[in-house]
Amino acid sequence: MLISETFYSLQGEGELTGVPSVFIRTAGCNLRCNWCDTPYASWNPEGVERTVDDLVNDVRSHPGGHVVLTGGEPMIAKNIRELAAALRADRRHITIETAATVAPAGIACDLASLSPKLANSAPDERLPVAWRERHEATRWNADAVRAWIDGYTYQFKFVVSTPADVEELERLLGSLGREIPPHKVLLMPEATSLERMRERASWLGELCKAKGYRYAHRLHIELYGNKRGT
Repeated sequence: MLISETFYSLQGEGELTGVPSVFIRTAGCNLRCNWCDTPYASWNPEGVERTVDDLVNDVRSHPGGHVVLTGGEPMIAKNIRELAAALRADRRHITIETAATVAPAGIACDLASLSPKLANSAPDERLPVAWRERHEATRWNADAVRAWIDGYTYQFKFVVSTPADVEELERLLGSLGREIPPHKVLLMPEATSLERMRERASWLGELCKAKGYRYAHRLHIELYGNKRGT
């Protein structure tokens, strides 16, 4: 498997914020989000080839039982299902952080952290038109999203830049034909700096209060800044 990095840190986002976890970041992504904070795993994927056994041994070298499979897009990584199965056999709690463009098809997972990309993710002119069209056509896959929420414990985690983004995500969730409890919808300010996160938090927190959604802080930015390995 091509792996960008592995590291041991605190989960910075979502329902398990603050939980010590081993992160396995795969290289490669089928999207090109303009504000991507891990371009080394998506826009310009880099990494080293590692085996499933090597990764499981890496996980065993750290305390605790939580593992996060992330990317890039982990669901397109070679042998991701074998890795998840090996972690399950090793009795680890598995979170998969995915844009939900690929159906789970039975993959071992304890928490599906679903982050469908909104229109605010559209790549700019750094990419050719073909890639921008591909991103737009790929970023929302309703059938894949339904497969995740019908089969797994899940959370939705949306990156929000403006109040208009909330209107879009509500349309997308409404199109699923499923009852999504508001507390399963986490809204996260688009930011790679503490200053920008706090600026957007001022109105996003109030919006969450009004609608019953959860505000999703980005603990890793608070603690470490926008750094690799955190």
